[in-house]
Amino acid sequence: MSGPTNPPANGADEAGPFAFTKANLALADEIIGRYPEDREASAVMGLLDLAQRQNDGWLPPPAVAYVAEYLHMPQIRVYEVVTFYSMFNLKPVGRNQVRVCTTTPCWLRGSAAVLDACRETLGIDLNETTEDGEFTLTEVECLGACVNAPMIQINDDYFEDLDGARTKALLDLLKKGDKPKPGSQTGRQCSAPLKGFATMISSAKTKGTEGD
Repeated sequence: MSGPTNPPANGADEAGPFAFTKANLALADEIIGRYPEDREASAVMGLLDLAQRQNDGWLPPPAVAYVAEYLHMPQIRVYEVVTFYSMFNLKPVGRNQVRVCTTTPCWLRGSAAVLDACRETLGIDLNETTEDGEFTLTEVECLGACVNAPMIQINDDYFEDLDGARTKALLDLLKKGDKPKPGSQTGRQCSAPLKGFATMISSAKTKGTEGD
């Protein structure tokens, strides 16, 4: 399938026109090819993600209109997707998008301290971007890492087992241009028990075995 050769005329704003790069055109058609020919609209999230990554992390109206035309969908259907999922942004964001989960499991494990550390370290509040354009801070619903709560997502990476001090440390690394290691910030492997593995073991011989 090939998309529009020119971006749609409607929806233009200060962001200017939008069209996929040559490389992203190939990726878009690859994504669409994963679905039956009469189900191309199923690729909408994949193409929106592609457009957002191409446009510095947000979707201006021309990009949404472009994806709608590419998939032969009414624009309102595409906007329904964009406005439902928190991973899509309709305004410019920082280079590092810090998403703090405050749903019940993370809250019970201390997400309030994590959020406070983000505010203090970055000097911004929720839904704000730092003056240098490096960080945007948002609050999100469950990100699916409840066992390792509390956690935050920064761009495509999860950072888990946080507290205020660990949150500040990883944000300070990012501010210096370093890349902190994703995953648990306490060093545990994946979602292994915090105090190490525990199994029921006994030194007693099993009854009925030879030698009893």
